[in-house]
Parts: sequence; C-alpha cells; structure tokens
Amino acid sequence: MNFVAMDFETANRKRASACSLALTVVKDNQIADELYSLINPEVDFDWRNIQVHGIHEADVADAPTFPELWDHINSLFGTNRLVVAHNASFDNSVLRKSLERYGIETPHFLSLDTLRTSKQFYPDLENHKLNTLCDALNITLEHHHNALDDSVACANILIHQQNQFGSEQLMPFVKAI
Repeated sequence: MNFVAMDFETANRKRASACSLALTVVKDNQIADELYSLINPEVDFDWRNIQVHGIHEADVADAPTFPELWDHINSLFGTNRLVVAHNASFDNSVLRKSLERYGIETPHFLSLDTLRTSKQFYPDLENHKLNTLCDALNITLEHHHNALDDSVACANILIHQQNQFGSEQLMPFVKAI
C-alpha cells in the first residue's frame, strides 16, 4: 500500500492556524520518507494549544509560512493520492482552511481516517485515541502531539491494519476529498 500520513498541530482553535506539519510517505507498506516542519501561522497562539503540543510563538518566528511550505509539499497531494490521518476530519480541515486562507486551490485527493478504521476493527478498546491505539497494537509513540511522531504512528497503524485485515477491508473507508 502506498500513502502519505499527515498530522497538523494548530496555534489556536482556528483551523487556519497550522503551526506544525508532518508527512510520512509510505511505499509498499514501508516508511520511505518523513517530513516535519514548524509553520509560522502568522496568528496568536492560545495557551491551551501550547499546553497540548508545546510549540510557542518564538519557536515558529523564523519558520516558513504555510504557502512557503506548500510549494515544497503540494506534489504529495493530488488525484488518486491516498492521504491518511488519525481523525482525518481535523487534519483535512486544517489543510483546507489553510489553503483557503492564502487563496491556494485545494487539491483533490483520497483520504482515509485511521480513527474510523480503528473503531471498526477494534471495537472493544476503551477509546480510539492515537496513544491508546498505539499501546494496544504495540506501536511506538514517544511524543504524542508531536506532529512527526503522530504521523509516523498513524502510518504504522494503517500498515498494521492492512497486514491484519487486508486492503479490501480498508477500501470502504477511502473517501474522495
């Protein structure tokens, strides 16, 4: 299976406030590449978000803005590209709102949410949070809410599910965006 796992962290509750992004590229069920970048969201940070991910305004002062980063990553998004996230509605919304904010055309791609697949495949877990799922599947997640660690964990969850249940069981969860 080939896909890109994506994870955003935001500066505040607004979806167009991405302050970090990680992408984990998977080819033939193997992690082939990783990208992590802080993003200068050009907005104020909320203390609640800082408490979750530990990223402060000073950390992103010299980071690229979203459009500057998009120039380097947009080739990973496109028709028939599968982009995976844990709670994809959040990450897809951050992507869409960030693109809209800067007047950048939103690409069309395929999306799969490992939160949804996990609820289907592991109904007996106490919850389906990323860290709970990683513990249950013996997948390493050292720094939850670090975008890179979260995107690698998400990639490993989907690889595990594909190995355990097969691609046919995953296909109903793929949605066009």
